[in-house]
Amino acid sequence: MVATKRKRRGDLAVQAKKPKRNEKDAKSLSKSPVKAEEVEEEEKDRIPGPVCKGKWKNKERILIFSSRGINFRTRHLMQDLRMLMPHSKADTKMDRKDKLFVINEVCEMKNCNKCIYFEAKKKQDLYMWLSNSPHGPSAKFLVQNIHTLAELKLTGNCLKGSRPLLSFDPAFDELSHYSLLKELLIQIFSTPRYHPKSQPFVDHVFTFTILDNRIWFRNFQIIEEDAALVEIGPRFVLNLIKIFQGSFGGPTLYENPHYQSPNMHRRIVRSITAAKYKEKQQVKDVQKLRKKEPKTILPHDPTEDVFVTPAEKKPIEIQWVKPEPKVDLKARKKRIYKRQRKMNQKVNSGNAK
Repeated sequence: MVATKRKRRGDLAVQAKKPKRNEKDAKSLSKSPVKAEEVEEEEKDRIPGPVCKGKWKNKERILIFSSRGINFRTRHLMQDLRMLMPHSKADTKMDRKDKLFVINEVCEMKNCNKCIYFEAKKKQDLYMWLSNSPHGPSAKFLVQNIHTLAELKLTGNCLKGSRPLLSFDPAFDELSHYSLLKELLIQIFSTPRYHPKSQPFVDHVFTFTILDNRIWFRNFQIIEEDAALVEIGPRFVLNLIKIFQGSFGGPTLYENPHYQSPNMHRRIVRSITAAKYKEKQQVKDVQKLRKKEPKTILPHDPTEDVFVTPAEKKPIEIQWVKPEPKVDLKARKKRIYKRQRKMNQKVNSGNAK
C-alpha cells in the first residue's frame, strides 16, 4: 500500500516522496546476501535449545493420598512420589471407616482421572491401589521392601519436575494381565508433555521389572557423558493381589494364585518356630524316659578276660612313725616380714626420741 499524505488546505491525497538513497545504503544492500548466507550456516551448526513451545494436550492428573494409620516410611514414600510426579495432587487422609467408592468422588472434586491410594492395615501392612477413575480398571498390590529417598544414601540426582523415561521388562508383553498393568503404569507414571509444572528435560528413568511374580520399581539417573545409570531412589516391590474391572471394586478380572497374605506368612513363621520348640521338648521327654527305664544286665562273656593282663601286687607297708609336717613357706615368709616390720618400728621410734 502506497504511503499518502493530505494537503493542509485541500482534500486531495498526494503520494509521499520516496527518501533518497545514499552511497552507504547502496553498499549495505549489495553486501546483505553475503551476510544472509553466513547466518544460515551458523544456524545449521547451532544446537537447538531444549525448551520448545507447545500445547499441553495430555491432561492426566494423579491424586496421591493415603488412609489413616500409616507409618513414617509410607508417608516419606508418598512425598517422594509427589515430588517425582509434577502432575500429581495431594489430599487429606481418608478415614478407614469410609468405603473405597468415595475415592471416585474425591477424584472428581480434585479434577483427577488417575489415583494412587495407600491403604494401611494393622500398622504394619501397606497396600497400594492404582485406579483409573471413575470407570476402571483398578489393581490392588501389597507393597514390600520400601526404601525412601531420605533413607538410601545413593549418589544419583535429577532435576525436580523433569520428565522420566519408562522402562518395562519384556515379560510385560507375554501375559495379558501384565500388559494391562503396563498400560495403567504408563498412564500414571509418565509426566505429560508441556505440563506447566514439568521441566522439558529427560534425565532419569523409571524401571519396572518382573521377578519372583512381583513388580520391582527403581529410579535411575541418566549420566550424560556415557549414558550410565546411577540409582536415585525410592525403591519398592509390588506384589499383585487382584485386578478389578471397575474403580476400587467391581468384577475380578485377575487374581494372583501365588499371592500369600501377610497374616498367613506370619502364621507360617510362628508355626516353624513352634515346631522347633516342640522338637526340643520331645527330645527332653525321651531322655527322661530313658533314665527311668531299668538298666539291662548283660550276661558275663568269658572271652572278655582273654587279653586282660593281671597287674603286679605291691607289698603292703605299714608306717609306724608319724610323718613330719610339711613346711608352709608362705606362713614362714609372713612371720619373717612381721618380725622385720616390728624391728623397723622400734628403730624409727628410738631415732625420733
